Amino acid sequence: MVETAQCSKIHRETRANVDPANSSDVSARKKALLLGRMLGLSSEKDYQASTASIDDRAHQRRQLQRRQYQENIETIYKIALSQTPSDITGIDLDVDWAHQFFQLAEQIHNRKMQELWGRILASEITTPGHFSLRTLATLKQLTHKEAQMLEKALAMSVRVNDENKFKLIIGFKHASSLGHLFKKNAQTNIGLSQFGLPYSCILTLIEAGILHRSELETGLLSNKKAISFSLSNIKLKLTPKSGQLFFNYYRFTSTGDELAQLLQFNTDGNYIKALKAIFAHDFKIESAS
Repeated sequence: MVETAQCSKIHRETRANVDPANSSDVSARKKALLLGRMLGLSSEKDYQASTASIDDRAHQRRQLQRRQYQENIETIYKIALSQTPSDITGIDLDVDWAHQFFQLAEQIHNRKMQELWGRILASEITTPGHFSLRTLATLKQLTHKEAQMLEKALAMSVRVNDENKFKLIIGFKHASSLGHLFKKNAQTNIGLSQFGLPYSCILTLIEAGILHRSELETGLLSNKKAISFSLSNIKLKLTPKSGQLFFNYYRFTSTGDELAQLLQFNTDGNYIKALKAIFAHDFKIESAS
């Protein structure tokens, strides 16, 4: 049969050309052949793909998938178990939340992302209610690369004064006034791209539901009161030199705020230096204890 012959060919090529122990540097074709194992097209101890029917191969694929899903859940559970304290009273998880959590978590294959899911589970057992099902659904769609974009964005975000939520400040403007009518650049941008967060990354985070789509503005900043900037590991005080300044920023969605609790990030020292240099002309800048 044509079907069996084709399957046999794929099986032979997969076995001959791909070494799973050293598959990180192989051709695109070999990478494609490696996918045959996920599709039940590669023989194993008690299974011969070359002689199996299409129903048998479908059954084999489902078996492999179920096995992988179980391994994913067990890995995430072990990570959560390693992070749940024994000296704090635990809370029973909401049954619906737990059901949805494991349905989504079984499809998380990337180790770094599994660590995030493990931390979520540990957090909910200790202090429930921090992570909504909506956030879990968003996180499931998030790739490791997108999670790295979020880490980068958070590392350049600030908490202003006593606010609990982050703002991704992208610059500041002078309000329209006679003194600034002839100013060539009424807006001063920070230039996040030079620190690894180009506008394309911001668009990606917007599409992922992590940042709000619209760029926002603060009200006019008082030149009589210092503004506290709390970055991940740095605290600054900025005092406007005029009463005609306001910040431009992106705000994180509720999902973004929840995910911010998971990620560990530190602000790049070069970013802090650039931030100070950009703000120095229009703000008095001091380090805060």
